This record gives sequence, structure tokens and C-alpha cells, in this order.
Amino acid sequence: MSATTATRDTAALDAYSATVVEVAETLAPSVANLRLLGRRRDGRQVPVGAGSAIALTPDGFLLTSAHVVAPARGARRIPTGVASFTDGREIPFDVVGADPLSELAVLRAQSGDLDPARLGDAEGLRVGQLVVAIGNPHGFAGSVTAGVVSALGRALPVRSNGVTRVIDDVIQTDAALNPGNSGGALVDGSGEVVGVNTAIAGIGLGLAVPINRATRQIVAALMTDGRVRRGYFGIAGSVRPLPPSARGDWAPGDCVEVGEVVVDSPAADAGIRAGDLLVEVAGTRIASVADLQALLQRDVIGVGLTAVVLREGRERRLQVRPRELG
Repeated sequence: MSATTATRDTAALDAYSATVVEVAETLAPSVANLRLLGRRRDGRQVPVGAGSAIALTPDGFLLTSAHVVAPARGARRIPTGVASFTDGREIPFDVVGADPLSELAVLRAQSGDLDPARLGDAEGLRVGQLVVAIGNPHGFAGSVTAGVVSALGRALPVRSNGVTRVIDDVIQTDAALNPGNSGGALVDGSGEVVGVNTAIAGIGLGLAVPINRATRQIVAALMTDGRVRRGYFGIAGSVRPLPPSARGDWAPGDCVEVGEVVVDSPAADAGIRAGDLLVEVAGTRIASVADLQALLQRDVIGVGLTAVVLREGRERRLQVRPRELG
């Protein structure tokens, strides 16, 4: 290796290190170590879990993963807990609201003067981009790992009360994640939080729920209402290419083939059948299950929506009135 090459490699390493150090120093005060506490029958509080959280506002709101604050099996109550910060403060918190179908939850610390993180937008991420994961694996506060965005657009299946949903556009990273990292921050090189670390998918592989327009709306709903209202359609389906005969009337691409219609659901009431090809709802082109899910996150509960399906080669327009997903 020539002296010039060695100097160039050293400079690159120094630039990489400087970025990671700056991000870590900026974000570490905004990431809390969570200790979840449950209450035994005799009234004593006992540890029931751990994780991480991201400070959202100076007056005490925190963002974490829904499974971190989920009640333990057999428990009736959502746990409370203590949030520890790198400056040594330990602040009790309560759960404001948790949404298992987005894997996000909002907490409220019982004291203000937090150092909020800056939220970014994951839609601008690119594969290969530097990201830094900050959390509290195994209870070690302020731990930092760095890596790159390995892939974008991953899907993470989640389930709650018998309802299965897919979280779309999940970020895959090779920044090492370990137990306790869930709820921590995935940060880009500019120091903005672009994801909430949520799952370990394998050795050297981690997933994070993206910070984007959809998740910002969910966080806002949890902060104000403590829950997220969603429309319920009542179908199970899968993506398939549009049949050639329909490509002249509809833009080339995919549609959703209805595999099952839930009895007494809005879709059943509207006359949608298994085998129908769903191509449009309320003027929105449906090319994936995610397209339908995104539409049902809006204020469509109780509103009559025109659904366009293809059945036996013919186009049919049916009126569907989504109910609230309970």
C-alpha cells in the first residue's frame, strides 16, 4: 500500500469516525433506558421488561416500540416504569398509548426538561447510507452501533387481537441490535431519527419502523388520543398482476386478488367476493395490500367508498362503508 493510499484511507476512516461520534454525542442524551415495572398480588413492584425510548418533546413525551410496553402474559394492566438518561436522571413514566399494528407507542415522563431528538424522513434514505443505532442493549445505557442501510421496503407482519397487518417500508440495517435496543433510535449521518429500532431478524440484521408521513400521523394520534383509529374493510388478499384484458383500462401493474371475505364485514355487505380483483378504492389505485391499508388509516370510518373490482372479466363498482377496526 502506497503512502498516498494509506493517507487517503486514514482520512476516510477519520471522517467516518467523526460522523458517528458526532451523531452519538448529539443523540445519546435523547435516548432513554426503560425499565418496565409490574405489580404483584401483594402490591410490590417487580421488573417485567426493558427497552429504549426516544425523547420527542421537552415536556416529557417519549417514543418507543409497542411490544416494549405490552402487558406481560396474563397481566391485565399496561406496565409503568422508569426512564433513565445519560445525565443520571431517573424519571417515572406512564404509557399514553400503544399501537401494536404499527409497533409504536408513546409514553409520558413525569418530569419535563427533556432533550428532544430531531425527527427526519426515512423516505429519503438510500441503500448503503450510513446509519447509527442508539439504545440500551442488555441495560447498557447509551450504547452505539453503526452500519449501513442494507435494504429498504421490507415488510414486518404484526398481529393484535386476532388482526394481522403488515408494516410497510421497514428499514433493514446491519447495525448490530440486541435485546434492549427495541424502541431506540436509528439515526442518519445528519443526526436525525429516521427509524425506531424494533426487531432482530437474524445475526447482523436489524429492522426499524420508519419515520415518515404515515408514522408521524400515528404518533400524533397516540399523543392526543392515546389510540389510533383505523377503518375495517374485511378482506384477506394477495398481490397479483393485472390480467392482460384489463391493462387497456388500467395502468399496467398489480392488483389485489381477494382470497377471503370476512362474514358480516363491510366488504361482505358491499357484495365483494373471493376471487374478485380489487383495483381501486375511493379513486385510489390499489396495487398492493399496503395501498389499501394506507387508505384505511385516513378518516374513512363510516364513509361510503366506491370500490372497483374485476369479476369474470367485467368491471363492477360497489359501495363499501368501512367500520372502525376494534
